[in-house]
Amino acid sequence: MEKHSRENKREAMQKSECHGVVQLRNRKAGSCDQRTSSSMQIKHRTTVQQSNSSSSTSSPETARKVHPRPSDKLNPKTINPFGEQSRAPSAFAAIYSKGGIPCRLVHGSVKHRLQWECPPENLPFDPLLITLAEGLRETKHPYTFVSKEGFRELLLVQGALEKAVPLLPRLIPVLKAALVHMDDEVFARGLNALVQLSIVVGPSLNDHLKHLLTSLSKRLRNKKFKEPITSALQKLEQHGGNGSLIIIKSKIPTYCSICC
Repeated sequence: MEKHSRENKREAMQKSECHGVVQLRNRKAGSCDQRTSSSMQIKHRTTVQQSNSSSSTSSPETARKVHPRPSDKLNPKTINPFGEQSRAPSAFAAIYSKGGIPCRLVHGSVKHRLQWECPPENLPFDPLLITLAEGLRETKHPYTFVSKEGFRELLLVQGALEKAVPLLPRLIPVLKAALVHMDDEVFARGLNALVQLSIVVGPSLNDHLKHLLTSLSKRLRNKKFKEPITSALQKLEQHGGNGSLIIIKSKIPTYCSICC
C-alpha cells in the first residue's frame, strides 16, 4: 500500500510538471504572437505613410513646387511686385556711406547745397575728382546731387587746371560711361560735366575728345538732345580752339562751327 501511494504521488507530480511546462510554452507562444502582431501593425503603418508621402509628392501641385515651370516667373502669385531685389551698392555709394567723400548734402528750404569738411582747394583731386565723376552714373538721391555738384565745385577751385590735366587719361573713360548710359538724366549730367571740364582744361582735352564724340553723335538723332548737345559742342570748340573743331567735324560732319 505504501509503495502504491508513492507511485501515485510521483505520477501526480509528473503530471503537474508537464502541465506547468505546457502553460509556460503557451505563455511564450502568446507573447511571441503579440510581438509578431505589433511588428506587423508597425510595418503596415510605415507602408501607409510611405504610400501617402509618395502620392503627395507625385501630385501636380507638389511637382510644380519642386520643379517650377518657366511660366511661374510671370505668375503674379509667385512674384512680389513691391519687393526690391538685393543689390550691391555702387562704388560711389559705398565710398560715400563710409565717409570717403569729404562733403555732405545740406537740405535747404529753397535748394540744396554741399558742406565740405575742409575748403575744396585744399583737397587732392586724385582720386576725389574721378570718384565724383563715377557718381554721375548714380540714379538715386542724394548720390545724384552730391556727385554732380561736387564735381562742379571741385573744378572751380584755384589751381584746378594743374590738378585736373594729369587725371584726364583716367577721367575720360569715366565720363564716357556716363555719356553712353541709357538713362537720360545720367547722360545730361555727363554732358554738363564734360563742358565744365573743357572750361578748365581747355585744349588739353582735344587729345581725348574723339573718344567721347561717338556717343554724342548717336544721341543727336534724338530731337530732345539736339539743342543741348549742339550747345555743348560749341563750348568744346570755344575752349578747345581750332584743334577741337577739326576733331568735332571728323566725328560729326553736320556740326556747324561757331565761327561760321
